[in-house]
Amino acid sequence: MKAGFWIAPEGEEQPVNIFPIGEESLDAAHKGLTAAGALAKLATLDSAELARNCPNAIVLLSQVADSIARQTSDGPTQLFRLAGLNDLERRLIDDVLGEGEVAGVVALPGGSLAQIQESVLAGVWRVRWEADSQHDYIEIGPVPEIVTRAAADLTVPDFEIGAAPEGIMNALPVLAEIRERTLAWKPGTRTQTINFTLLPMSPADMSFLQDTLRNGPIQLVSRGYGTCRVLATGVRNVWSVQFFNAMDTIILDTLEVGGVPVVALAADEDFEDSAVRLKEIIEAYFT
Repeated sequence: MKAGFWIAPEGEEQPVNIFPIGEESLDAAHKGLTAAGALAKLATLDSAELARNCPNAIVLLSQVADSIARQTSDGPTQLFRLAGLNDLERRLIDDVLGEGEVAGVVALPGGSLAQIQESVLAGVWRVRWEADSQHDYIEIGPVPEIVTRAAADLTVPDFEIGAAPEGIMNALPVLAEIRERTLAWKPGTRTQTINFTLLPMSPADMSFLQDTLRNGPIQLVSRGYGTCRVLATGVRNVWSVQFFNAMDTIILDTLEVGGVPVVALAADEDFEDSAVRLKEIIEAYFT
């Protein structure tokens, strides 16, 4: 067992199970091409052929590029549905966007999942709901809206602190501090962090803490300069944020009280850079 607020089940090394978008084969029975077949066809096309075979995808990418340039970190997200694209166009979108640093899942009511994958263009996301092809879209923003909505709608605003079991050292004052900060926090105020790496917390403390706060509906992984795993707890605005080294050992274990942790968010400079990069790709390959 690894120490930390989030403890992986016995035999599991990854607390977040991510299903990358765009890797599975398409259903040939009603979609015509497999993913491999679509990519193979794309590889044989020059820019003129791409314009003829994937006009809707190229128009959409141009619209996305223009929209990224207008996006700000504090503005509403912008959404582009993929329902009108054919299979070749969808594969072209996947090939252009690729997979970036942040991925995750959101547990939805009814037991289904929304899969999230940031593209190689920071601030441009692919979002797809399981078993619902109509919810397959590109979203531009700091983080997909479904993350912020689930964090607000599928968590509770307050929690009770039960009787402490045997072996508890510091969990009760820590939970009291978390509850006080949670009830006082408002959007726009500074995120507050509790660092378990520096606190003398026993295994019994951490177990009681997790049992009290519970796991929430959102799991995110950022794989930038290291691995960071973000888990929404069952309490609104309380997040477990853990940083790991190359040996999958926790080097920083925290709880954050605030909005979606900044490690998972795109910033204004990301939108500026992504808009330039996408326009360069369009000019190089499709014009």
